[in-house]
Amino acid sequence: MSEFFQALDQFAFLRHALIAGLAASVACGVVGSFVVTRRITTAAGGLAHAVLGGMGLAYWLQAARGVGWVHPIHGALVFALLGALVLGRVQSRGRERVDTAISALWAVGMAIGVLFLFKSPGYKVDLMSYLFGNIMLVDPQALKLLILLDIIVLAVVWLFYNQLVACSFDPEFARLRGLNVDGWST
Repeated sequence: MSEFFQALDQFAFLRHALIAGLAASVACGVVGSFVVTRRITTAAGGLAHAVLGGMGLAYWLQAARGVGWVHPIHGALVFALLGALVLGRVQSRGRERVDTAISALWAVGMAIGVLFLFKSPGYKVDLMSYLFGNIMLVDPQALKLLILLDIIVLAVVWLFYNQLVACSFDPEFARLRGLNVDGWST
């Protein structure tokens, strides 16, 4: 055990990996409890794969257009938020089955990502490294973004805990109490 702490003191990448794992566990634990309660785990899987589209677009912007400030994590964040909005709207309108929208979002996001990565000049990155990542390669910029996202998630849940719980456990009761369930689902 002491060797682990010595290695943490010696290697910055191990400290970054440990902090990233702890920060990810906070956000995943908080959001995951609402995802499981609402029985939308397939939506989480669909969004997780659809973000490849945003990553591919950001990588293409870097490699082909020279937009240096755009990082694949930024594209992933934008695509995740857009995908969540789309799924929330489909669920609230009820015209299409949600699983159809999840499947379409999953396939379209991955296809967009593969197309942009294919069109990017130069060395082609390994798709699996973008889709699954490598916690040992977390850089300080990504670590700061992850901690910022943790703070945002915790603040939103702290501020709106009662509304989130009501809409997650009993949306009909929440609607009768005057909550905008469709808005909270988005």
